[in-house]
Amino acid sequence: MQEFDFNLRTRVICGQGALSQLGEASSSFGVRRALIVTDPGIIAAGHVERAIQSLTAAGIEAHCFDGAHENPSTEDIDRGLEFAKRCEPELLIGLGGGSSMDCAKGINFVYTNGGTMHDYHGVGKATRPMLPMIAVPTTAGTGSEMQSFALISDSKTHVKMACGDKKASCRIAILDPELTLTQPELVTALAGIDAVSHAVETFVTKRRNPVSIMYSREAWRLLAGNFKTVLKDPGNLEVRAAMQLGAAYAGVAIENSMLGAGHALANPLTASYGTAHGQAVGLMLPHVVRYNGIHFNAWYQELLGTSESLPGLPPPSSGAEGLAGFLTELIEAAGLSVKLDQCGVEAAQMPELAAAAAVQWTGTFNPRDVNQESLLGIYQSAF
Repeated sequence: MQEFDFNLRTRVICGQGALSQLGEASSSFGVRRALIVTDPGIIAAGHVERAIQSLTAAGIEAHCFDGAHENPSTEDIDRGLEFAKRCEPELLIGLGGGSSMDCAKGINFVYTNGGTMHDYHGVGKATRPMLPMIAVPTTAGTGSEMQSFALISDSKTHVKMACGDKKASCRIAILDPELTLTQPELVTALAGIDAVSHAVETFVTKRRNPVSIMYSREAWRLLAGNFKTVLKDPGNLEVRAAMQLGAAYAGVAIENSMLGAGHALANPLTASYGTAHGQAVGLMLPHVVRYNGIHFNAWYQELLGTSESLPGLPPPSSGAEGLAGFLTELIEAAGLSVKLDQCGVEAAQMPELAAAAAVQWTGTFNPRDVNQESLLGIYQSAF
């Protein structure tokens, strides 16, 4: 049995209309001022106004920084830090998609521990306590609400930095499926594919253990069983809730087992071509599954056994090939590209992409070893 050290650091409040409990949940920390980190789209959807109303009713002064961008950068963190210095929050609230939650974590690092975001690239670099944080996801994707990592892009190189520290874990996550109803169709698709990729990759990493496997299985069952339905029936709150919970479970799995080559291959596509993360990882994942399946087919059969009773999913006996085909079906159902050339990638640049993928941290956890040569081969299979 793989050794593990498990401590679920995040209290989860889950249910339709759960956003109304934000003020009460925040009061449990005995704070007077809260900083909401979000983006203009979330403000336009009315979610921030409702959050502020709940905080105000609880006697908490609320401030809002709306500078979180997709793939939050070091510039976003710098601007957020200056905002935080002016309002002096005692609590941070990440309200939005993974970008808002990661931006809030990034601000927390530098506001409480000083320095710049680069100082926290890696694991366990924060030496001082951090402010309590509440995550309120409006998408079903990254699972950032259940992780101690923030992914922040260097504003000059566009390279993503994984900044992790257990002190950065959200104290509370509020999962309200009503908030996901305002997602644009494309965001639902991209976030959903990202969550599915988390369930698949965490199930087979070198660090997989009884805890991560348990969460990966349930995440896969919830996500694979509901993704096509949420695309066809986006107003179905029961399905939305299943996707949101599945994404959170996958986040717990990431925290305990990390990710794999799918993410290692996706990050250079985002850095070099601006490819949306869900598109990039979704495109690469079937090819990674086939690559891993040569030696780890039994693990993919085991994962498919979790969803054996669900209609429309491949049988366990189909293993890596069946899973890869099903993942491609999901990507096509989402209206996303399934080939690299469709995303503007040039064949001549693939060696450079492979070199960048080879130094990605997530690749070190892939069950089958990868290097620049093997990663180039996976890119070529996806071209």
